Amino acid sequence: MGLTKDFRQTVQARAARDPAFRRALFQEAVQTLLQGDIDAGRAAIRDYINATLGFEKLSAALGRPQKSLMRMFGPGGNPTAENLLGVIGVLQVKTGVHLEVRAVADAA
Repeated sequence: MGLTKDFRQTVQARAARDPAFRRALFQEAVQTLLQGDIDAGRAAIRDYINATLGFEKLSAALGRPQKSLMRMFGPGGNPTAENLLGVIGVLQVKTGVHLEVRAVADAA
């Protein structure tokens, strides 16, 4: 089931006014990708894009067609590592949320 317009607008409004919420959305999206749940991670990145920058501005920043980006992060999308990392890089710059990777050992 797709998200309703009201829900999307609510998430977008909260992301605009709440930096902690914005950070949590982005962190969760990338963490989900790193844990191997590609479909959910791709969907979470799409939700973050919609809640913050939007595909139109992302397209302009990357110099890539908007529809191509929307397909990459849509159901069945398959962004290359170059495209995915490019998108993450632009999102960090444009949204002011910068990610940091840390190694954490599993509990014995």
